[in-house]
Amino acid sequence: MSRRRYGGAQFIFFLGESMKHWVISTVSISAVALTGATAFVLSGSYNMGADAPHWPLTYKILQTLRMRSVEAHAKDLALPDLNDSKLILKGAGQYAAMCVTCHLAPGVKDSELAPGLYPQPPELAKMQLDPRSTFWIVKHGLKMSAMPAWGKTHDDDTIWSMVAFVNKLPNMSPQEYKDMVAKAPPDEEMEGMKDMPGMKSMHGPAEDAKNDASSLRGPEASHHAHGAN
Repeated sequence: MSRRRYGGAQFIFFLGESMKHWVISTVSISAVALTGATAFVLSGSYNMGADAPHWPLTYKILQTLRMRSVEAHAKDLALPDLNDSKLILKGAGQYAAMCVTCHLAPGVKDSELAPGLYPQPPELAKMQLDPRSTFWIVKHGLKMSAMPAWGKTHDDDTIWSMVAFVNKLPNMSPQEYKDMVAKAPPDEEMEGMKDMPGMKSMHGPAEDAKNDASSLRGPEASHHAHGAN
């Protein structure tokens, strides 16, 4: 009986020593890893330029994190009627004002902004997206991307109109896209900012250039430009 007890005590002592060594080793390795990671961050050696892609593993981790986060946050959203023609038409105007420069559209194959973005924004006319995830992304934006949180300036009904339009976009021809945008009510929030330098309206390059030039000249320059003495 005493030998059994002694053997059990030896085993417990051995197990305790092994656990202690494991904890010490784990803490030591973690401390070294943390020190190395801190030194790497503070060194500034990682290239944060948008023209230098992430390492493949870094990109994969961020992509998985982003996808799972959006799915988890969007899964319980209640869908409106995304086939409502008025909702879709309103969304066409919103999309033309806010989205086409980055995400392109049928008949719109390039832009000055999109090639320089990283990660590259998806071409929404070439894919069918989950409506709940689309709404969440449009409303809340995405960290470390060029996707803004449009919910800061647009209400949920407006954002759902964009989702409804994006849902129809893959089946749209260039002419159908053009016709729908022409009929759509404008994005009032974006149109209200069209006279600010650098902000583009929905009326084409000539109108945009005119608005920018007028805003940059100021009242005095405009006064002289009209021939006043």
